[in-house]
Amino acid sequence: MKRDWPDIWGGLALALVGLAAAGWAWVHYDPGTLRRMGPGAFPLGLGLALAGLGAAIAVPALRRAGAPVKPEPWAAACVLAAILVFGLGLRPLGLVLATASAVLISTLPAPRPGAVWRLVLAALVTALTVVLFHVGLQMTLPLWPRL
Repeated sequence: MKRDWPDIWGGLALALVGLAAAGWAWVHYDPGTLRRMGPGAFPLGLGLALAGLGAAIAVPALRRAGAPVKPEPWAAACVLAAILVFGLGLRPLGLVLATASAVLISTLPAPRPGAVWRLVLAALVTALTVVLFHVGLQMTLPLWPRL
């Protein structure tokens, strides 16, 4: 029987990352109590939630038949390049250009042709990122490059 290997491995990866984050938070921060939560309560809860989400993805995939997956090294390279461009370009490029560049790079291997939907997606994700991190959380990330 063919199994749904992408969901199994993806769910296991999520569960392991979640358990690692929860374990790290448990060891390095005080979780506190339910009445007086400590600094480790939130990361511990997020790690456990991520582990639960990974299990919810992996366990049903054990019984499900999966379609054969064709490896796409071009797509993986574009996603990794987008992560690198965002991470390394955040300070020099600013939040707006780093986010837009990462979205545009990550959509290069998409099967749908055209540049309009890519530009609209980049604008929407960039606007959401600016609203969430700069306005909502008031993080001191530069919005634009410093000239």
